Amino acid sequence: SYSSYLWFFLLGIGLFMLRKWFSGGICRSKVRLDGKTVIITGANVGIGKETARDLARRDVGARVILACRDLNKAEQAASDLRKDTGNGILIVKKLDLASLNSVRKFTKEMQETEQRLDILINNAGVMRCPKLQTEDGFELQFGVNHLGHFLLTNLLLDLLKKSAPSRIVNVSSLAHEKGKIYFDDLNLNKKYDPYENYRQSKLANVIFTRELARRLEGTGVTANSLHPGVVCTELGRFILPTIPMWKRMIFTPFMLFVFKSPWQGAQTSIHCAVAEELEKTSGLYFSDCVPKKTAPQAEDDEAAQKLWELSLQMVGLEK
Repeated sequence: SYSSYLWFFLLGIGLFMLRKWFSGGICRSKVRLDGKTVIITGANVGIGKETARDLARRDVGARVILACRDLNKAEQAASDLRKDTGNGILIVKKLDLASLNSVRKFTKEMQETEQRLDILINNAGVMRCPKLQTEDGFELQFGVNHLGHFLLTNLLLDLLKKSAPSRIVNVSSLAHEKGKIYFDDLNLNKKYDPYENYRQSKLANVIFTRELARRLEGTGVTANSLHPGVVCTELGRFILPTIPMWKRMIFTPFMLFVFKSPWQGAQTSIHCAVAEELEKTSGLYFSDCVPKKTAPQAEDDEAAQKLWELSLQMVGLEK
């Protein structure tokens, strides 16, 4: 009947609008990246790869450096992106954020080979993994998500300052809202909880960004952090095996409906990297391409300075 068709039509419209709402904001900037150099960590999969795809399309001469742990996957990603974007200057470099030595080797090479660095996107990360350690003995999530990027960023600051105006984009998470920095036990050796340490590492991303922005005032280098949304990527590879099969069967259709695609998840990273109106914006936290208020513990200036000093010691940097 007519009423049945109308009901199905309205239901379809409602589901479409709901899906659009879940998909979040989109970067509207059309700015080009003529002659620019970009580094993206973890750019071989997920939102990192989609971020690289977008930035590579903005100028076939832009240098987009995929800084990745797995070189085979990175080379395949670069090959795919070259074909898709027409940009032949997609460069693959080895970077293992679970190794401070690898970070130092990477940054040394960048300093020797790159004339400029306009955008640094700290995208790579691990989530809710079992208790594992980095090469240097740090808990893996805190070591990769925070310490590796902390060292990487600090060692690239001279190149970023030389190229100003330039930008640093740190991919964090909404999980920071429930996070706490365990200053007396950063590795959570006393009581390890993969969820708690993930939240700590994501809070560290936001606090680090805030303190970094403060220290970079007047240099022409900006630093912002962001929540990409809940995205279907390999980041959840440690979680899936822990979920019973019956739950996967029930919730998979729901997850596919409400989760963002990698392209959608990359939009806020792209926005923070290129939007013209953000050229002088620094120290903010974004979600769906707009500024959002952080959790109260992310606005603690004393904790930010304390984390900075501890991080310097942990990665072996002088004050």
